[in-house]
Amino acid sequence: MLEKTFDPRAAEPRHYERWEASGLFAPRERAATDGAADAYSIVIPPPNVTGSLHIGHALNNTLQDILARYHRMKGKAVLWLPGTDHAGIATQMVVERKLAAEGNIGRRDLGRDAFIDKVWEWKAESGGTIVRQLRRLGASCDWSRERFTLDEGLNAAVRKVFVQLHRDGLIYRDKRLVNWDPHFQTAISDLEVEQKEVEGAYWHFAYPLADGVTYEHPVAFDEDGKPTEYETRDYIVVATTRPETMLGDTGVAVHPDDERYAGLVGKAVILPITGRRIPIVADDYADPTKGSGAVKITPAHDFNDFGVGKRAGLATLNVMDSLARITAADTPDVPADYEGMDRFAARKAIVARAEEEGWLKAIEKTKHMVPHGDRSGVVIEPWLTDQWYVDAKTLAQPAIKAVEQGDTTFEPASYSKIYFEWLRNIEPWCISRQLWWGHRIPAWYGPDGHIFVAENAEEANAAAAEHYRDDPSGGALLFKLTNGELLVQDEDVLDTWFSSALWPFSTMGWPDKTEDLERFYPTSDLVTAADIIFFWVARMMMMGLHFMDEVPFKRVIINGLVRDEKGQKMSKSKGNVIDPLEIIDDLGADPLRFTMAILSGTRDIKLSKQRIEGYRNFGTKLWNAARFAQMNEAARVEGFDPATVEQTINRWIRGELVKTERQVADAIEGGRFDDAAGALYRFIWNVFCDWYLELAKPVFGGADEAAKAETRAMTAWTLDQTIKLLHPVMPFITEELWTQLGGEGLVMGAAWPEFPETFIDADAGAEIGWLVDLVTEVRALRGEMNVPPSAKPPLTIVAPDSQTAARVERHRDLLQTLARVSSVQTADAAPAGAVTFVSGSTTAALALADLIDLGAERARLEKAVADFDADIGHVNKKLGNPNFVARAAPEVVDEQREKLAAAEAGKAKMQAALKRLEDLT
Repeated sequence: MLEKTFDPRAAEPRHYERWEASGLFAPRERAATDGAADAYSIVIPPPNVTGSLHIGHALNNTLQDILARYHRMKGKAVLWLPGTDHAGIATQMVVERKLAAEGNIGRRDLGRDAFIDKVWEWKAESGGTIVRQLRRLGASCDWSRERFTLDEGLNAAVRKVFVQLHRDGLIYRDKRLVNWDPHFQTAISDLEVEQKEVEGAYWHFAYPLADGVTYEHPVAFDEDGKPTEYETRDYIVVATTRPETMLGDTGVAVHPDDERYAGLVGKAVILPITGRRIPIVADDYADPTKGSGAVKITPAHDFNDFGVGKRAGLATLNVMDSLARITAADTPDVPADYEGMDRFAARKAIVARAEEEGWLKAIEKTKHMVPHGDRSGVVIEPWLTDQWYVDAKTLAQPAIKAVEQGDTTFEPASYSKIYFEWLRNIEPWCISRQLWWGHRIPAWYGPDGHIFVAENAEEANAAAAEHYRDDPSGGALLFKLTNGELLVQDEDVLDTWFSSALWPFSTMGWPDKTEDLERFYPTSDLVTAADIIFFWVARMMMMGLHFMDEVPFKRVIINGLVRDEKGQKMSKSKGNVIDPLEIIDDLGADPLRFTMAILSGTRDIKLSKQRIEGYRNFGTKLWNAARFAQMNEAARVEGFDPATVEQTINRWIRGELVKTERQVADAIEGGRFDDAAGALYRFIWNVFCDWYLELAKPVFGGADEAAKAETRAMTAWTLDQTIKLLHPVMPFITEELWTQLGGEGLVMGAAWPEFPETFIDADAGAEIGWLVDLVTEVRALRGEMNVPPSAKPPLTIVAPDSQTAARVERHRDLLQTLARVSSVQTADAAPAGAVTFVSGSTTAALALADLIDLGAERARLEKAVADFDADIGHVNKKLGNPNFVARAAPEVVDEQREKLAAAEAGKAKMQAALKRLEDLT
């Protein structure tokens, strides 16, 4: 007999151990008859090796596991390939902090090789945390194929790709602006930049016009905005939030259609402090409606300015070093007293000087977004530096075409717009990072600066020997080459996303032609989040098409962002983070997984622990149903054929099960996990537990032994099929039930149920549907009219046709029990004091006049209507305020709209109840 409750703490580790030991996580061996359709593959978005399971991982990996378990049960050879990402900057930061905490010297004092050894030591000890936690979630990955983005095989793949792209002219070295982290002293990707709103200011500076030039600047306007007064100016005003960068200004831009400055285009200003002569240029970037309409251009310290500078042919002058201190290395006209000054100290000094010398015209306080390093927490500096780049625009064209022609699809389809927008406007991809932990760039420099790109030092030396063969000092150079002394390898490592871009094929053994590549590439699905469509999905598409000549995946399923119950982003500072590991400890993995699945259909998933607890109750409902079946001797019967059942309720539940299987399968196949979970919930809770088992109770307690035996066998069979259908979503409780109820082997290894069309019996469906609908209507009416639970009013079926009358006769006892009525009779008209209602084509009446206080009930309903009216008025007032709709957070506006819809529905329900009361009087 099943225990009273399911104990996930005891069951989960036991079943996971059984699953791993079974070998079922690995794809089944290839058979001669296997075709491409027999394989299903999916690669895990590799979590950072530094990470631990957060709620986003729980969502993403639950959806992947549902797909893997479903297709495995469908008989496919399933490869769910796991692995972790070396996470360059995050891992280096963790190890540096660890060394500092232990009192060790810094990495630069330790030296590169010794530091890398320390990182590998840390990885061996602590780097598997998230992998262990994925097991707790129930992830059925093939752990025997686990990969790491810095393992030997992936290292070889990365070097080969770099060398090949360089030979193809698609990787090159260039001096461009990057997001520079002054703390870590490395370029970082846009994904590692966090925009924060800070208090700041616009400082309005007057730049004097050169060569005695003046112009008439409008200072007064009429009602139509036309200038009415002018003043003569020998300066132009620019506004900036970053005064420190003015030392690197090389131009001032105005809009080409701005009449105020039309005569100044082509003229010059003298940059204060430096005395540098810089031109006034026309460019669409300058917005005539903002500030003075003139903007300072610092191409080496602003991404937009860099673009203006390229279009206008302006110089790019770096006025900061790698620590974001002012330097005159490239700009000798910067006064020496600014040399080595921190950028924010320089800001104060420049503003003070502007005020003292009279060219500070105004200070306008503002709040604005400032980029920060997401790990260092310092302000990111756009910085001009030599880096390695990928010609992403060229690689993007086949990736765009592949989605346009449907080789890869997005689910939901709307996300393809994000993909297209980014790829069609793509910039060169900076792939070098000034770190030590990562794939070291396979490039070596000769004494004359010549670059040799090769897969290893031996190949680089060979190329250098050929290059320097005719050098006058050839003998000495060749000696150094032979002894490995001539060439110096690039110090930088590759962006983590570079190796991640190769993940779908490098993990399967590329560049070797492996059986896994032949069998499982391209992969079937990729499940990931919207925020890395461009950082990862698009780059995998580019690399997969370039090196494999095929898309890396046929479908991309985008999961939503998990927020708190109010729709706010989770953060430690807000104290609203839901830790999935705490949930698993407390409630088990299955309720968390089911919640993730059923809420997955929205872009913003509103999650609360109460919701998860609710779906824990769903698991308990199924567990109790299994116990009820056991108590009523409903056990598997050898050779039982559900096609032969005769009882109406058994033919009905068989059809309902078939319809549910199709709904669940179609939903999982379509990536609609919420629909799959919803169909399972409705069938298990409402159909099987609330109706079928209730309808079966009289049979179990009756005297018809044949009906009893058939219903017991049907209950056990339906429970078995239900466990299989639910398994991909809630694997632990289903495996426990399967085992405890005597199932053969593991339910994970069982075949997905497949039923013939003939299992759907229309007559049985119609009859039980009639019964269920009628009871549901009676129950709803009792609730609306506030009928005491103990009261049992008589039920009258009004003027029934012959079919309905026959149904009443067959199901009178069930109707009395389930609807809690004293009697069920038929009549040509509704009796006095009864409320009439319609269920389908059946008209019925419930005698309530003697069971409720009509006056008190009318007062209660009228008060309820008034309360709803007040709520509706309050919400409408908010939503009717344009300022509220424009300024409030989207989730707050959505919440108010939900409140309005709920209040209007509640009011309509109460008004319907009032109308029924009127019919009683």
